[in-house]
Amino acid sequence: MSSNSTSDSELAIARSLQALHTRVTQIITFYRQDLDFSLMVYAHWSAKDILGHLVFWHESFARNLRDIAQNQKPNPLKGKLSEVNQMGVDATHSVSIDRLINRLTAAQQVIDKHIFNTEVQLIPYKKGSRDYNRQEHLEIVAAHIKRHLKDLHKKYHLKYAET
Repeated sequence: MSSNSTSDSELAIARSLQALHTRVTQIITFYRQDLDFSLMVYAHWSAKDILGHLVFWHESFARNLRDIAQNQKPNPLKGKLSEVNQMGVDATHSVSIDRLINRLTAAQQVIDKHIFNTEVQLIPYKKGSRDYNRQEHLEIVAAHIKRHLKDLHKKYHLKYAET
């Protein structure tokens, strides 16, 4: 790989990381509002459950990235996606909004620390699922947060700024 394509790749990762920062900031801003987060947004998930779900996955991404960057064997989540999603909601159900925001921020800091490690080629998502390169993983996570943000804004009748 030429140094030019390497720098292009790292620049793309930097742009994707900035997009993820935007989404994380937007989700934190949403949950810092004085709203009733027990409101059901989906059939079985409240707004608070959605934050727990996002934190659970963000921590998984951060942990897998860190493990690979530190030459340790990652331990991606395992199970059917619906089961893993529910496991995340269940695991964070009794955690306060403030604590979830702190955990989200801490996971983002781990991602920030390791995402430019060029030794990291592929990051596992979930056992039984394909691995993603650094840029793909950033894009998937940003899109995931964006989808939930749009649903939250719609449910609360708030305007969603696309930025």
